[in-house]
Amino acid sequence: MQLCWLRNDLRLHDNHALWHASQNGPVVAVCLLTPDTWLEHDDAPVKVDFWRRNLEHLSEQLSRLNIPLKILSADKWADAAQLLLDLAADLDAQALFFNDEYGVHEQQRDDAVAAAFTAQGLQCERFTDLILFKPGSLLTQAGSMFKVYSQFRKQAYQRLHESLPTCLPAPDKQQETGIKADAVPKQIAGYQPASAQQRSLWPAGEDAASERLALFTEQIMADYDSARDLPDVDGTSRLSAYLVAGVLSPRQCLHAAISANQGEFDSGNPGAITWVNELLWREFYKHILVCYPRVSMHRAFRPEMESIPWRDDSPALEAWQQGRTGIPIIDAAMRQLLTTGWMHNRLRMLTAMFLTKNLLIDWKHGERWFMQQLIDGDLAANNGGWQWSASTGTDSAPYFRIFNAVTQSRKFDPQGDFIRTWVPEIGHLSSKQIHQPPVDDLFASSDYPAPLVDLSQSRRRALDVFKQQGDQHD
Repeated sequence: MQLCWLRNDLRLHDNHALWHASQNGPVVAVCLLTPDTWLEHDDAPVKVDFWRRNLEHLSEQLSRLNIPLKILSADKWADAAQLLLDLAADLDAQALFFNDEYGVHEQQRDDAVAAAFTAQGLQCERFTDLILFKPGSLLTQAGSMFKVYSQFRKQAYQRLHESLPTCLPAPDKQQETGIKADAVPKQIAGYQPASAQQRSLWPAGEDAASERLALFTEQIMADYDSARDLPDVDGTSRLSAYLVAGVLSPRQCLHAAISANQGEFDSGNPGAITWVNELLWREFYKHILVCYPRVSMHRAFRPEMESIPWRDDSPALEAWQQGRTGIPIIDAAMRQLLTTGWMHNRLRMLTAMFLTKNLLIDWKHGERWFMQQLIDGDLAANNGGWQWSASTGTDSAPYFRIFNAVTQSRKFDPQGDFIRTWVPEIGHLSSKQIHQPPVDDLFASSDYPAPLVDLSQSRRRALDVFKQQGDQHD
């Protein structure tokens, strides 16, 4: 008997741990619920509910293959090793299979579990599954991890040209084990269920994920390089939540893109190339997380940026969180996040840069708020994006590159359709005025606030602060 420990890999197809376990004999799948730890890690209620709903779907799929699912609960991750050992003893299981995860705490948990099984003379097999390449396997000539994405991408391209990773099939149906499966709970302790709107936007299960992947690659991806910047159109993949929960694998996404692009991934259709590059950005940030663990610990990737004198402004932070800054595109984006659990990628950059540059508030406050709201909250990608915007990370935006929210709004939401959807109190304004409502109109209406800051003045303030920081380290 083999145990397959499922975490953020809730799928039958192309699941390395599950497939390899099935090749070694009868399999029992196991999940460990640790809501206290999830709360400590700021996982959003909508994310936890999405994970739970996908686990429900997977449980049904597993049952058709006669693979029972056992549910364990623990107060903290430190209990994982003993709980899994106890289950192995109860079922007379001789081996544990699981796919690696990459946060510092996740690695410590997994190392402890592997050591405990080995100490008991039991087999423990671990796999690189959530990403394309094992962290630390793409290195500079000096043998260190890349700090620049373009160099990382070049080597990733070379490796993909040499050998594309394959997608594994689902396990075969096995003989009945006689082991009773546990029911997936209808709610996770400490977490509210997602809203009906959120559930409709993010249907659970492999079939739903595969349908979205097919829709994207067949109908949307060709224009992705340009349409992805327009928040009022369905121009992005919207697959990030499925990748974070492991309902889709990056290999499945890569092969779908290549198939739609006549077998190419770095040439051909610009939309396909751009999307594959986004998959590699996701990969890059996972490697950064492992090779530079300080980014897991609320530290700036660039140590010289640790001492920026961020402003302590709780009212401004709350206004940003609630979409009440008086800058329409910022408020529309933040309200989209609050309502749906998701935000358009360009708007993630724009809202992050507004908080860190125009408001000069520490990026760590924004990083945490996003994790507490996002259905696709991923430590590596979220941290990488925030540090890029704050000019503290790898491949970060130069400190003097500060997006002007109004200019960006006029460029990417020219008619104001996205703003009207999320900031209806200014929906009566013209397409010219809606990006920057006239002050006299604001005084006439108490429903929408005046801007928190003057964009030009706050930009100059940020430039002065960051320049002084740079001068101190020259």
